[in-house]
Amino acid sequence: MVFKHREIALLSALLASIVLLPLSYAEDPKAPAAAKRRATSSLDASASAETSVYLDDTHVEVVTPTIAGTIKSPTAGWSLSGRYLVDVVTAASADIVATASPPWTEVRHAGSLEGAYEKGDLGVGAHASISREPDYRSLSAGLHGTLDLAQKNYGLLLGYAFRHDTAGRAGTPFDVFGWTLQRHDVNVGLTIVVNRSTIGALQLDAMFERGNQAKPYRYVPLFAAEDAEQVSAGASVELVSALRLHARPLEALPLVRDRFALTGRLAHRRAGGTLRLEERLYTDTWGMAASTTDVRYSIDIGRFVTVWPRLRFHAQTGADFWQRATVVSVAEDGAITIPAVRTGDRELGPLWTLTGGGGVSVKLGARFTASFQIDGVFTHYLDALYLTRRNALFSALALQAAFD
Repeated sequence: MVFKHREIALLSALLASIVLLPLSYAEDPKAPAAAKRRATSSLDASASAETSVYLDDTHVEVVTPTIAGTIKSPTAGWSLSGRYLVDVVTAASADIVATASPPWTEVRHAGSLEGAYEKGDLGVGAHASISREPDYRSLSAGLHGTLDLAQKNYGLLLGYAFRHDTAGRAGTPFDVFGWTLQRHDVNVGLTIVVNRSTIGALQLDAMFERGNQAKPYRYVPLFAAEDAEQVSAGASVELVSALRLHARPLEALPLVRDRFALTGRLAHRRAGGTLRLEERLYTDTWGMAASTTDVRYSIDIGRFVTVWPRLRFHAQTGADFWQRATVVSVAEDGAITIPAVRTGDRELGPLWTLTGGGGVSVKLGARFTASFQIDGVFTHYLDALYLTRRNALFSALALQAAFD
């Protein structure tokens, strides 16, 4: 499957080149007629195509071709944009091996539309999206408003979005088997122009989730107390299979979760480059807390080339119900009491992730831009079964064209 996914990635990049490259050179930007048309045009448009590839050493591969476009009227103040992507996922991780399941390949289709209108210091916008795969469906929509103050030195943001997800099993209609999840998002933000070279922003996000977030395919191994002590972090599939009890129930999570995140951003422009800093603090009612720090420095090399190194660090505690080995009580007659809340999702346990990499962006002519990004991702799981680490590689190739 690796070669198949590489072929998809190369084909997507080639198609993007075929579509966008001729358009970018459709007319000479120095021609007087072209300049005159741009001066009188009331519409600007842009199109992009991107292919990203994710690979890790747990045998998970994801290839994602994406196309997007935007059209806007600078004079009338409105804009409309859309995006469509396809995720092709192949997985053969330790969790799949532990359940004696074969490797699988799945395709997800996702599309979104967004519109906005600005008049003076006020702005409003709306967005909607849909995502569909054989066993999962997600629908969302939202509104937001902006207000500029003090000659645009301050900007306020207020937004709301609603999402409805349905998780099921491949080959089974959702009305026969479907777990639903509803989420309400509220966003409040403030942007400050500190000076001519520095901009800061602060945003508070609150997410209120109601419904079933468990995975319909995830079965949780159970252990007697004396056996659980032998199951150390990163315990192998063979050891877990030898020590676990016969029962293996489906994952079950709390049906209510409230999340809160505070994000601060700072961008500083200096001669030859731009420094971007971001810090996100997170907590939720499941007892999880996290910190994410992201640093990126864009360096201008001449007028047409920009390169950027990037470093990101994320650390989190585990949910308050997290157990590496789920312990149950066993009666004398062999009956067991299964915990009402149970999970094998290592992403709900304590971990830290370090991401490092960078990219390059090249302007080709007045309308065409190509960029390439590559990141290495190292995750250390502090208290999980099967794995203590995961190494991953993420890359993305993008092509953009602007028209007027």
